[in-house]
Amino acid sequence: MERFVDGSSAEADEHLIRETEKIAVALGRMFPGLCEVVVHDLRDPQHAIRAIENNLSGRQVGDSVTELGLARIEDPGYPSVIQNYPNQFPDGRPAKSTSIGIKNTSGEYIAALCLNLDVSVLSPVTLALSNLVATDTEHREQPLETLRDRNARELRQAVEELAAERAATPRSLSREDKKALVRQLHQDGYFDSRDAAQTIADLLGVSRATVYNYSK
Repeated sequence: MERFVDGSSAEADEHLIRETEKIAVALGRMFPGLCEVVVHDLRDPQHAIRAIENNLSGRQVGDSVTELGLARIEDPGYPSVIQNYPNQFPDGRPAKSTSIGIKNTSGEYIAALCLNLDVSVLSPVTLALSNLVATDTEHREQPLETLRDRNARELRQAVEELAAERAATPRSLSREDKKALVRQLHQDGYFDSRDAAQTIADLLGVSRATVYNYSK
């Protein structure tokens, strides 16, 4: 949708976006390596990204707007804040995201401030805290049956928990630890799930063939 604004309005919009960029920089520096912060200029959807701090998604300044941004461009009544929704980085890492729409004085969305928290980084910490406050030790038992309908979310959780037990994220594991993890997943019946090998490969940052070799 094309917008027509006079010079003073355009200058005011640009000032608002520059102020939003300052917030993005500050937030990014507060959570280094953990939370990606992105400013989208919704006036230019084909080259929307104006700033990106803690680049975890691989996107660049000048890249196009997301689907959520397009929705705001088309509908000024779209919610201003979408809080804590599940998301995923291109390499498969889980993320928790929040998107904040920025409106000008005319009530049009001109920008969005988006935060993408890398949840996978927190898995080892979460497990360590759980173990710290636990009153007894729980042991993983052999499954009594093969669950053939385990979905990708359950598989991802299993991979992250096994990696966290080694105080690491799935991709940072050593070759031997990755091999041990894959064999554990195979033993627990996860390879009966559809596309399990590819899901595991994406999480560990290896090829599908490597996963099959590890499972032998």
